[in-house]
Amino acid sequence: MSEGPLVSPQLVIHSRMLYTSWIPADPKACARLLPAVLRPAKNDAVYMNQYVVDTPEQTTGFGAYSLTYLGLDLDGHTAPDGVTPGRFFTHYLNSSERVRAYALERGVPASAGETTLEVENDVVTATTSVDSVPVIRSRARIGKEIGMVARGHLFYLTRLGNRILGGRYPYIGDLVTPFEVLSIEMLAPDHPVYALRPASPLNVVSGSCFYSPSDSFVYPGGEVDLGPAGH
Repeated sequence: MSEGPLVSPQLVIHSRMLYTSWIPADPKACARLLPAVLRPAKNDAVYMNQYVVDTPEQTTGFGAYSLTYLGLDLDGHTAPDGVTPGRFFTHYLNSSERVRAYALERGVPASAGETTLEVENDVVTATTSVDSVPVIRSRARIGKEIGMVARGHLFYLTRLGNRILGGRYPYIGDLVTPFEVLSIEMLAPDHPVYALRPASPLNVVSGSCFYSPSDSFVYPGGEVDLGPAGH
């Protein structure tokens, strides 16, 4: 199958995914990463998704790739369930030039990066590297059973020029049980993601953390213009 033009939405199936959320060490530094019209969630939570798409056959057009993206939960914006917070992308480290171009057209701050997920015994380790230098490493203890199938929509916001855009991302994911976040490390103080480093001791937002050996989603759908970004 030849590569055609990338159109919205794109489907990704059976990605391997570690999703985490935490309270940051420096909430004010995190808040400065938002456009003027957006406010951090009241708990100042940061979110991060580290995932791998192993083969081109898992996507409608992206091809195989790996990705780590992270940013802030928002006050005043929610997913269609009315409960899950809307989320703003601050960093987006993707291994595929093709996917980065697609994301940049929608205001996502895409740059180059590689993510690996390795499972040894009962621990999954997700490592994000830029120019072969590790900048993020997270670890979680995982079980072998599927505890539930999560499904719904997430709502991610981006800035394109002076406009705020929103995208609804439907997903279906198998979540393992038991599950416990062990560590989240920002390894490079000179890299911009260091501003989002966790507080010590680590304080995770447990309802927003999981490991899925098979997570499928649409990327993105339901795009809407939410108005001016401010300064």
